[in-house]
Amino acid sequence: MQSFNQPSRIIVTCSKRIAPFLEKDIAGLGYKIKRIFATGIELNGTLQDCIRLNLNIRCASQVLYSLKSFECKDAIALYEQVSKIQWESIIPKNGYFSITSNVDNETINNPLFANVKVKDAIVDRFRNKFNERPYSGPELNKTVINLYWKNDEAQIFIDTSGETLSKHGYRRIPGKAPMLESLAAATLIASKWDFKSPFINPMCGSSTLAIEAAMLATNRRPGLFRDNYGFMHILGFIDEFFDKEKQRLNDQIKVGPGSKIIATDISPDAINISKINAAAAGVADLIEFNVCDFKETVVPDNSQGIVFFNPEYGERLGDEIELEQIYAEIGDFMKQKCKGYTGYVFTGNFNLAKKIGLKPKRKIEFYNGKIDCRLMEYELYAGSKRENKNS
Repeated sequence: MQSFNQPSRIIVTCSKRIAPFLEKDIAGLGYKIKRIFATGIELNGTLQDCIRLNLNIRCASQVLYSLKSFECKDAIALYEQVSKIQWESIIPKNGYFSITSNVDNETINNPLFANVKVKDAIVDRFRNKFNERPYSGPELNKTVINLYWKNDEAQIFIDTSGETLSKHGYRRIPGKAPMLESLAAATLIASKWDFKSPFINPMCGSSTLAIEAAMLATNRRPGLFRDNYGFMHILGFIDEFFDKEKQRLNDQIKVGPGSKIIATDISPDAINISKINAAAAGVADLIEFNVCDFKETVVPDNSQGIVFFNPEYGERLGDEIELEQIYAEIGDFMKQKCKGYTGYVFTGNFNLAKKIGLKPKRKIEFYNGKIDCRLMEYELYAGSKRENKNS
């Protein structure tokens, strides 16, 4: 595009139930939120703002920059409207682009058909003007165009992210059933952790939670680990602005001892994977890793720290029966060893959650993929509840 300074509508998407925490994430960067909805945030800004958002936000999936909104009753109208956009000022003639979409229109049985109509409109405009066309295909590593079409209203966006922002780019080895980085960050933002007091993560698995905690505590942003975005393949992109924003990410990292972060797991393989991923994220020296049963996790004396569990949910009956004892032991561990802390258990099995034997103060709704989950919050009083209320 001729200018990256032209304001337009920006939609930052996220998984369901993460939007309230994405709002905090974006507002913390100084942006004014225009609208919050089930799967995202709306604001106004430029493509340069999109660059900043892509580099900084932790809880998002995509950052979409609006090119055009229009009434659209069928595929013919879609083709005509898309053909009017000046694609030659957006996509290089020898470039590569892909189409993604969210389509809900009674005339369209297959969303891929709508994608093809958008692609055809772009290609035909190039052919008519230059007798040549850019390549197109399914990969999301170059210019990405997004279609949102609901009923008779459509909108065309540039997907400035390209590949999803939900993966933060440091995880070299995923481990068993890992929590997506954007979800882990959202659960931490949802918690009462102040990013200064101890963070204890027993049963850490591949340590996504502990790594995200260390990143929050030191103000490390996901953009530190990624060098390719959709906005980099739009005409008018200037390396200098991106390089300055990237340098800003390095400059704002907090150094020093920070909070004490402890991650433990009974599996040596899990801890080895955790150390590799933490090293890739630049936080290996900020996390104390230990191989042990979660019940043997050493919890520092503190009245403001948090202890965070993300146990298995149990997909088969036999698993669930075995996990009942583990959930009960999690409750015992928090009651006996974590007094003064705030406890959190993230689970998608509400029957197992009852075995913890503590009454949650809050139940915060999330999805892990398609699994309905809750982040259970427990106040773990150092003395009796009555003593703490009267103190």
